[in-house]
Amino acid sequence: MTPSYLSTLATPLGPLAIHANEHALTEVRFVDGPLPLESPSPLTETAKAQLTEYFAGHRRHFSLPLAPAGTAFRQAAWQALQAIPYGETRCYADQAQTMGNPKAVRAVGAANGANPIAIVIPCHRVIGKGGSLTGYAGGLDRKARLLALEQGQPIT
Repeated sequence: MTPSYLSTLATPLGPLAIHANEHALTEVRFVDGPLPLESPSPLTETAKAQLTEYFAGHRRHFSLPLAPAGTAFRQAAWQALQAIPYGETRCYADQAQTMGNPKAVRAVGAANGANPIAIVIPCHRVIGKGGSLTGYAGGLDRKARLLALEQGQPIT
C-alpha cells in the first residue's frame, strides 16, 4: 500500500486538509467538520508553507508536484486551470475553448467541481460568462474571498 500523508492548515477561510503520497500532492480541501489526524511529510509541510505565503499575499505561483486522480478529460481541465494567471478569471466557455473543445462547457464545469486540489489548481478563477460567481466546492463565499485576495484585498 502506498503511504499517505496529511497536514492541516488554519487559513482565514477555514482549515485546509493537505494530502500527499510519497511523490506529490493528491488533495487539498477545505474542512468544514472535525479536523483529521495529521501524519505530515516534508511535502505536506512544504505545501503548508506555500499556502501560508499565498494567503499572506506573498505567493502567486505554487511549485509543488501534483497528482490529482481523474479521467483524461478532467486532467486536461485541471491543466487548463493552472494556465489561468493569478488575479485573472476566465469563464467556463473560455476554459473549454482553451482545451480545444468549445462545446464541453458543462463537462468543464463538472471537472472543475471535481478538482481535488483546491487553490493550487485554481478552479476558483473560473466564473460564469456574465461575471457571476458560480460553483465552488468550498462555497461561493470562499470563492469570492479568494478572488478578492488575488486582487490585492486582504482577507481576514
